[in-house]
Amino acid sequence: MGKISNEELLNSIKAKFESEVSNVTEPFGLLTFETSRDNIIDLLTFLKTDEKLQFIYLTDITAIHYPESDKQIGVIYHIHSLVNNVRVRIKVFLADGDVHLPTATGLWNGANWMERETYDFFGVVFDGHPDLRRILNVDDLTVFPMRKEYPLEDPNRVDKHDFFFGR
Repeated sequence: MGKISNEELLNSIKAKFESEVSNVTEPFGLLTFETSRDNIIDLLTFLKTDEKLQFIYLTDITAIHYPESDKQIGVIYHIHSLVNNVRVRIKVFLADGDVHLPTATGLWNGANWMERETYDFFGVVFDGHPDLRRILNVDDLTVFPMRKEYPLEDPNRVDKHDFFFGR
């Protein structure tokens, strides 16, 4: 089977999930769209099990933090159809106080470590995950280090003042 176009892929997705898909873009040719927490597992299941699409490879699960947005935490899934040589990026945005998503470990075993890493760095809780605990940071850590909740530089540093640079 040859490569399918982003247009064909989007038509297949919209035929089943018309109202659940929004903000469709193609940065650098990568089909990217958003969906909701309620539809993410159904959408991923469809993409993986559809005979034509066959997105059987989960490349990555990660997150991003937009502190000034209404929905601050975005969880991003990258999946790949090896048969069609096509990739797709799916985003789900969550409000900061409610960062729960259903786990994708039922679809891909490799989602286990990716979800643990996303939990460890961003605090996203994957409901139904078999072993959701920190994977890279120490267990005693009470914060999520990849969130933009801290100043970028120490305000007490003295080597960054302008008078050191002749200003």
